[in-house]
Amino acid sequence: MATLLPPPKRQKVYHGIEPPEPEPVSSVPNVVVQFVSEDSGQPLAPAVTFPADFGRDGLESLVNKLTPENEDPVPFSLYVSLPEKDTNSPTRIVIKNSIQEDVLKHSSKLFTPEDVITIYCSPQAVFKVRPATRCSSTLTEPNILSPGHSSPILCAAFSPTGAMLATGSGDNNARLWDINTETPSHVLVGHKGWVLCVEWEARERKLATGGHDGHVRLWDPKTGKPMGDALKGHSKWVTSLSWEPIHLNPKTPRLASSSKDGTVRVWSPGIRQCEYTLGGHTASVNVVRWGGGGLTGKGVLYTASSDRSVRVWDANGGKPLYTLKDHAHWVTTLALNTDFVLRTGSFDHTSKRPASDEEAQSMARARYDAIVSSVGELAISGSDDHTLFLWTLFSNNQADNKAKPTARLTGHQRQVSHVAFSPDGKWAASAGWDSAVRIWDGKTAKFVATLRGHVAPVYRLTWSADSRQLVSASKDSTLKLWNLKTYKIHTDLPGHTDEVYCVDFVADKIVSGGKDRTIKILTQLTSNPLPGSVHYRSRIIPLLPSKLQSILPTLPSRNDRALYTRLPTSFSAQASSGLSSSTFDLEQNILGGDSREGLDEVGTQEVLEIMRNEGVNFDEARLRRHHRILARHGIDPSGMPLDSKAVTRL
Repeated sequence: MATLLPPPKRQKVYHGIEPPEPEPVSSVPNVVVQFVSEDSGQPLAPAVTFPADFGRDGLESLVNKLTPENEDPVPFSLYVSLPEKDTNSPTRIVIKNSIQEDVLKHSSKLFTPEDVITIYCSPQAVFKVRPATRCSSTLTEPNILSPGHSSPILCAAFSPTGAMLATGSGDNNARLWDINTETPSHVLVGHKGWVLCVEWEARERKLATGGHDGHVRLWDPKTGKPMGDALKGHSKWVTSLSWEPIHLNPKTPRLASSSKDGTVRVWSPGIRQCEYTLGGHTASVNVVRWGGGGLTGKGVLYTASSDRSVRVWDANGGKPLYTLKDHAHWVTTLALNTDFVLRTGSFDHTSKRPASDEEAQSMARARYDAIVSSVGELAISGSDDHTLFLWTLFSNNQADNKAKPTARLTGHQRQVSHVAFSPDGKWAASAGWDSAVRIWDGKTAKFVATLRGHVAPVYRLTWSADSRQLVSASKDSTLKLWNLKTYKIHTDLPGHTDEVYCVDFVADKIVSGGKDRTIKILTQLTSNPLPGSVHYRSRIIPLLPSKLQSILPTLPSRNDRALYTRLPTSFSAQASSGLSSSTFDLEQNILGGDSREGLDEVGTQEVLEIMRNEGVNFDEARLRRHHRILARHGIDPSGMPLDSKAVTRL
């Protein structure tokens, strides 16, 4: 019988999808992160785990999820604290990209994926100021078309709303400028010596000036007229001015003036008399600041002097409270963490204007309380001994209030020339004769970074309203706009031909003045302005006096003799900084023949035609139209008679 062999075994055939390749093990580790509020020091939530390459935007979104009290997303500053080694070592790592890039790969090698990484979160302003990139106006020496100062510009200050600018000069005059048009408004004549300081009342109803003649004068900003005679009493020049905060006295705020004669006088502008004199210093009083708190909550006066001391006085009567004698040389600068809100009063980024003094007082009080709610009112003093001191005299925690410095800030190699707190009080910046700017934590005074770029002493500093930008003015004739994320120069702003003595910041505008007798107004450069930008263009076109009268009837407006053209947008400058109040719409203003643009119906149509035919923007179209008007009258923009052969080039 034959043996039957079994059929060969059928092989199982796989008809499905190929099995997936095993995933490679990720080289990105997971990290455990604890988010902590910088203000309260409390964790926002339990620690969370996620990949180390999680981007900064994702971290910010996560923090917003962990803070449900914020209805809308809020920008946050995120950083990891470093142990303090010495005064020149950074004390934090700012997270710009991810934890992996910025923390785990940091040169300190202090953090590993096995650590619980504590990230401190600090909310930033909900509005953002656009960085200035170029000069939009140069207000120069007096002439038929540009009535400016004839001597160095010694001081400059924007009004609380940002609508006006006040400048003081060595020509014995102060001047008021309209910021919307960037043109002169009033000349304030009365001082018999240099105008050394200008100070706005927070309701913008008065302007105070102090001079080398020892006099203090008050002016009506609307008319440019003096409000009575000079306030006399100082025997030497006035060094500083400070108004009483309006959350303490909104109707008739008093004015404090310090002088080289070693005294501080407190004036009652209503009755035009000195209420009392503070005479405790034995040398020049270089700075006076009117604080908003104090032991009784009725205000205090801080004074810094060349007798190496800082003194604190009760503003209600002048009783001395503290004498601080820790500096070893002249105390030349002093700043409060409440300076910005005291200066601007009730005016903030919401563009809301108070209808009464009582409403202004309430709004100013709310802004002040928001700054001092966590640490109270702080002061920093700077000296020619190369150091600064942080003072905590009126903290919410009574145990912290003492007549000894909370911290000593060292690092400058030469005299400290200026110190300024950021508007939100979270940062402080100091400038020195060592050509450096140093950034400090505004609450603890820990060193953060050194900003280097100037090649000569730095005289003055000013912050943007959102606390994200810092501008420095120097003897080297430049202004520098600093990026506080990288601690490097964002924009170098040249333009002055000599030392820059003063600088101020409002909205997206920076104003500076100096030894070259010119005032520079700088703003953002953008060829195609986006919604949210405020763009200015200016050009001074001098005209020959003999031709002036013949051409005036043909010019679009008197302002075109010194052509300052505002390019409108649909965005309010006030939302950008809280210190201006002009909203424009480009198309409506062109078609409507807005008087601020100086265009009638004919001029409007001519500008629109140039824009259509030549493919240029409004700013350039209006400038070309103006050049053609000059050409028809035989005048070159330089002011010289025009060569007939060159007319076709226009």
